[in-house]
Amino acid sequence: MRGLRVAVVGGSIAGCAAARALHRAGAGEVVVLERATGRLQDRGVGLGIQKERYAELEAAGYLDAEMPWIDLARRPWVVRDGTRRAGRVIATLPFPYRSYSWGSLWQELRRRVPDAVDHRTSTAVTAVADGPDGAVLTLGNGREERFDLVVGADGHRSLVRAAMLPPGRSTASFSGYLAWRGTLATEQLPDPAEAFPEDSATTVAFPGGHMISYRIPGTPDGDGGARVNWVFYATPPTHLADALADPESTPSTSVAKELTDYQLDVVARHLPGYWQDVVHNTPEERRLLQPIHDVAAPSYARGRLVLLGDAAAIARPHTGSGALKALQDATVLGRAMAEAPSVPAGLAVYDAERAPVGRTILELGRAVGRAHVQRTPDWAAMDQPAFEAWWQANGGPGIGGRPLGRG
Repeated sequence: MRGLRVAVVGGSIAGCAAARALHRAGAGEVVVLERATGRLQDRGVGLGIQKERYAELEAAGYLDAEMPWIDLARRPWVVRDGTRRAGRVIATLPFPYRSYSWGSLWQELRRRVPDAVDHRTSTAVTAVADGPDGAVLTLGNGREERFDLVVGADGHRSLVRAAMLPPGRSTASFSGYLAWRGTLATEQLPDPAEAFPEDSATTVAFPGGHMISYRIPGTPDGDGGARVNWVFYATPPTHLADALADPESTPSTSVAKELTDYQLDVVARHLPGYWQDVVHNTPEERRLLQPIHDVAAPSYARGRLVLLGDAAAIARPHTGSGALKALQDATVLGRAMAEAPSVPAGLAVYDAERAPVGRTILELGRAVGRAHVQRTPDWAAMDQPAFEAWWQANGGPGIGGRPLGRG
């Protein structure tokens, strides 16, 4: 890596981690190209990292205890049951996780990127071309820049992935369902307080989906108080599926309104009163729609191009692997490039170690989606033993990510 000029396309969590990893690996120059003009720290959605996986990333130097987080310990599963305002708990699983706000975690990772890294915002990459003398990036202003290595950390619509793979292999496919997401201040939680313990990731199960809710740290420029993050998974009406199928587009205003109305109808029909109020108390500006798409690149490296994070493989949110996988990818890439005798050798080690993980998480996400959303069991008929058996048989043990190992 010594003396090489490296570009990281994308400056979010994956991009910041990649920039730090490659700088530590000895790259001569690292340039981060982030197209966003706004403030990434304002993204307030939540994420969780399993504590064992956190310990691995802390030991590798990519996460630390100074980054704001909230301790979670258990995951109660709740169903609507008559007049019980908070619903009935059918089972409780251990949930050894640390929860984060996406925005605050990004801000902490950004602060830890060395000053020597050239981090550019408002810099769109419009074309990627690999060649024997270097990879050439065309920027939004028409200027071209040449690099010895280009890292695609540019998310689910990755331009670098599209440059590496044939069109049929690079495009994400629609899962058939989506997530409605929201955050609200803890002060906006309804009563009674004991319905939603602070250490819980409470999951409300209903026919055709579920909603998980847990606390996350406040956003960096907010009031500093904890917030509640909820993610509601369900299959949309059939006539709207075509409007959600294209991963390159976002739902129109009319489709978004119809989807919101549909969600609120499901909430009224299936959620206990307490959890209905959680959804209704969420401000409109704190809600978003996330059609669930997935793809996994068959190879993470080709020539002078390499992928990580969602650009390499999109992890469905309920696998608990999104930000975690990006951080693990960066960790392995940095280690491989620091230890290998050449760039091709380092990329080969990285590809061999991480591409199988991406494929595994892709298949896990599909299995979990079928069992937890598209073909849900009779939740209300379950007790603790029945639920644990269902969990073991339907992808539960894989949720939370794979260990960070060698080979």
